[in-house]
Amino acid sequence: MRHRKHTFKIGRKPAHRRAMLANMACSLLRAGRIKTTLTRGKEVRRLVDKMITLGKNGSLAARRRAISILGQKDVVRYLFDELSAGFAERQGGYTRVLKLGQRQGDAAEMCFVELVSEPVSGRGDTVGADDQTMAAEAEIEQKVEASVADGDRE
Repeated sequence: MRHRKHTFKIGRKPAHRRAMLANMACSLLRAGRIKTTLTRGKEVRRLVDKMITLGKNGSLAARRRAISILGQKDVVRYLFDELSAGFAERQGGYTRVLKLGQRQGDAAEMCFVELVSEPVSGRGDTVGADDQTMAAEAEIEQKVEASVADGDRE
């Protein structure tokens, strides 16, 4: 039985899937934001949240586990030394998925996956998140409209 064994298989064999998600997670941790399909974005969000939780733990065992999953020591070093300090007060929810609409070529649902950067208030929710989220979504919509307009010209 597969009870409570949720995962998106993403149409890949397990080794390919693990390698792809590890590379996407490393890219997200380095850049802070990546553009991908919605299914991949939701799956990489799960992995990155677990890695940031390991980074907050900070133990040698957690560092070795992160290296075994991600496979890139420089990214793990950055995660444990610098990035996890910014999430010390946050109790989960380190990433956000912003939907972009459909890709023109194959109509795949696209999204941005980004690290959350707002500080946490005393109640446990973000300060000014609604305004910042709306501004980010407006910026994304402008970029999408511009890319669609550029695609029509070509």
